[in-house]
Amino acid sequence: MAAPVDLSGSLKNKVSRIRVSSVLNKDVKQFGKQHLLDGDEETCWNSDQGSNQSVILDFSEDVQVSEIWIQFQGGFVGKVCSLEKQDSSLNTFVNVYTFYPSDSGQTQIFKLPEPVKMSTLKITFEQSTDLFGRITVYNLDIIGRSS
Repeated sequence: MAAPVDLSGSLKNKVSRIRVSSVLNKDVKQFGKQHLLDGDEETCWNSDQGSNQSVILDFSEDVQVSEIWIQFQGGFVGKVCSLEKQDSSLNTFVNVYTFYPSDSGQTQIFKLPEPVKMSTLKITFEQSTDLFGRITVYNLDIIGRSS
């Protein structure tokens, strides 16, 4: 009998819409949400100042999320981050996983205890290593599979 095939991989191509809480100085061209998933280490999403910055990804179909890969700029890192899924019956988001990145510019991988089915994902950066609460993300990837 053949071993099961692992169909996990990047879900970037399943993202239909990206929303962010803010953009530094409203400079969408240089620091906008489009840079989160572009895979280019020269571009980034940079939030404006203030606590509780967030990124919301809507998927074109239900997905099973198993890992979050994120590359911050050192000094502008979310210290406490919540992965949330949308609960349409309550019209709100529900926390499914909390993670604690290190203050590093390296890609960090956070593996969920078990895959979580969702159609909308929210990452809330509850605290920042930056005194003013800014967050800078060079790369974001959601790993999992279609449901």
